[in-house]
Amino acid sequence: MTPVELSRTVLRAMRRAVDDGELSGLGDLDDSGDSGPGDSGPGHPGPGAPAPSGSADPRTTPRVVIERPRPGGCGDYATNVALQVARAAGRSPREVAEVLSPRLVAEPGIAAIDITGPGFLNITLDRGGDGSGGPGSTAALGGAALVRDVLDRGASYGHLPPGSGGAHQLHFPREVRAAVIADSLRRVLLSQGALVRVTCDEAPDAGWDALGVRVDAHGKPPAEIHTLRPVPAPQDPTPLGRDAARWALLHPAARDRPRIGDEHLVQREANPLFRVRYAHSRTRALPRGAAALGFHGAPGDLGDIAGPEARDLLDALADHPRILAAAARHRAPDRLARHLVGTADAFLAFQPAVLPLGDEKPLAAHRARLALAEAAGTVLAGGLSLLGISAPEYL
Repeated sequence: MTPVELSRTVLRAMRRAVDDGELSGLGDLDDSGDSGPGDSGPGHPGPGAPAPSGSADPRTTPRVVIERPRPGGCGDYATNVALQVARAAGRSPREVAEVLSPRLVAEPGIAAIDITGPGFLNITLDRGGDGSGGPGSTAALGGAALVRDVLDRGASYGHLPPGSGGAHQLHFPREVRAAVIADSLRRVLLSQGALVRVTCDEAPDAGWDALGVRVDAHGKPPAEIHTLRPVPAPQDPTPLGRDAARWALLHPAARDRPRIGDEHLVQREANPLFRVRYAHSRTRALPRGAAALGFHGAPGDLGDIAGPEARDLLDALADHPRILAAAARHRAPDRLARHLVGTADAFLAFQPAVLPLGDEKPLAAHRARLALAEAAGTVLAGGLSLLGISAPEYL
């Protein structure tokens, strides 16, 4: 496991701790990170240095600096990320480190985590399964099983049995963004086994039908209940069409002001909705190309292809059930929308390796790659469906 991969692993552990409610105040966490001694600049002291007096901006992603341990440390690598985010999280650095430690030690390729000083995380790598993705590694052995599980479960991958998630009422004021968020939350909660009733303060707007919104009842509730109150839409989104309008309202966090404009319609890389739907269409095109070459996808040993692109995509697929659970628990469909963007980007980076090139003959590795691509398409289609957005096979 390289320092860059460790940076991503630490950020992933932080994101899971936030989703599980053990850390807060850290804003949106992505998979960017830094590594190496050259990345320790002012305000980002390396492990073994004094604790910083400042704290991470809760609306920015912390830089995860991975270095060799300084004097007093141990293991193969170390990071001071717990010291960076402690103030924003409202916890001591050591408490943050103790929250992250069990999540990190459960990651493939990590053998042990030691906490030293005020909260430095010292990482010892697993020499027998270093996360390199070679034959016999955890990534190689687990990838085929994960792909098979996704393909076997299909659209229900990450879902829980009906009736296992309790009963929920989603109530909202007569406002279009609140209506779309409530409708998407209904879908997400249903996927987690819940019974859901959606109600509105007043009679629904007739225009909401075009956005696919369903309301079970309207009127003031007899008792005070929690009401969904996102930042309202600044203008009517329906001219964008159902898919773009729903994405415009769902992709930003409920506390953020949505942008209602043509940027959601353009077929360019800068448009995250286009990237997600384009990635899905590519996952459907690849099997057609493979069929023309005389082979089909089959989950198999990913050891010989589990480079960074394949591992990132496998991580995204493995994370999907947790994301669904977090979106339901926090009533935040934006988490699912952002996860779909990350999954799409991971797939688009991986897809050039799927089909044989030139005179290359299809091998078992190509069948395994194609199965992974098909699994990515399953997750993208299922996630878009929960947001109430179509997943076209051709785009």
